[in-house]
Amino acid sequence: MVTERVVSLAPSATATVAALDATEALVGVTHACEPWDSGSRPPVVGGWPNPDLDAVEGLEPTVVLTCDPLQRETATALRDRGLEVVHAEPTRLADVFASVADVGASIGRGDAGERLASDLRDRVDRVRAAVPQDSAERPVVYAEEWGEPPMAAGNWVPDAVSAAGGRCPFVPAGERSREVDAAAIERADPDHAVLHWCGADREPESEPLADRGWDIDPAVHVIDDSLLNQPSSRLVDGIEILAELLHDVDVAEQSTR
Repeated sequence: MVTERVVSLAPSATATVAALDATEALVGVTHACEPWDSGSRPPVVGGWPNPDLDAVEGLEPTVVLTCDPLQRETATALRDRGLEVVHAEPTRLADVFASVADVGASIGRGDAGERLASDLRDRVDRVRAAVPQDSAERPVVYAEEWGEPPMAAGNWVPDAVSAAGGRCPFVPAGERSREVDAAAIERADPDHAVLHWCGADREPESEPLADRGWDIDPAVHVIDDSLLNQPSSRLVDGIEILAELLHDVDVAEQSTR
């Protein structure tokens, strides 16, 4: 039984708590945290970039979960108030697995966190085994985190694309997402464009590439941003979806054979 009182200020941490079947420990979340199917959401303490620190403190949490360099100052301010804060800044795919285990440990579910992290690694290994290893068979993928201006995805996304059997040459794995121009995109001549705008809900028919005048003709896929932008178990869901988009590989079906 989870006895901790957890305030999660990061959607990735909240998703991990949910994946650990421990949402009963949550006593506070942000507007950006949405793992619930019904009206059982804990009290909201503000937005992801600007939570109400007084409200967080008032919930008397045993631990506060934060993530990303953009929440570093928030983590420091809460520690200055005497609160226990577990802060993560994953930059690579391996870091995501480690942060999942850390969240489990921080809420009293260390064994479950380790099992979840191990399961996620195994799922990615199954994807890697199912997709081509020859670079000539691995398509170039342009993963776009934001479109105004166009931002090529960095951090763990190039690792995710590689695991799914693609090549993502726009931002080195582990570096922050960055703005790209038409010349860089056209030189790489991507076979696929994956649009996963952070915090945006866009339908495929509204995809913006056709309006930019770029001299490219990739297959365009618009997916939920949490499938690539969120460093939680959702990222592995996204890797499996990418493998299917790039290589028509149904990893879930193969794993049951």
